[in-house]
Amino acid sequence: MDLYSEIILDHFKNPKNKGRIPKPTKKAESHNASCGDNLKIYLKISKGKITEAKFDGEGCAISQASADMLTDKIIGLTTTQIKKLTPKDIYKMLGIEISPGRTKCALLSLETAKKAISQK
Repeated sequence: MDLYSEIILDHFKNPKNKGRIPKPTKKAESHNASCGDNLKIYLKISKGKITEAKFDGEGCAISQASADMLTDKIIGLTTTQIKKLTPKDIYKMLGIEISPGRTKCALLSLETAKKAISQK
């Protein structure tokens, strides 16, 4: 479990995908009022596939690490594949057991990504 905690902390402290995409194809913003997390996801989509994904925002280590890991994971996926991602996929990606109080933190990135791809 400590190894997974270190991985989450590394993604939190040294995110690869934090930032904005100029003129994104799709973008969305979500908030987690219970923790104060704020997340924006920016996507570039070409021929139905994600070619670039970035996030911006503030929040706890779990929400920010989840956003960094998810934006990395979805590059190359189709929008249909993203729609099929489940909370279980996020928990597996994070590699730790998420307590009920941290569920919204962990799933905020998935909620925001799905919101972005559903934007017209």
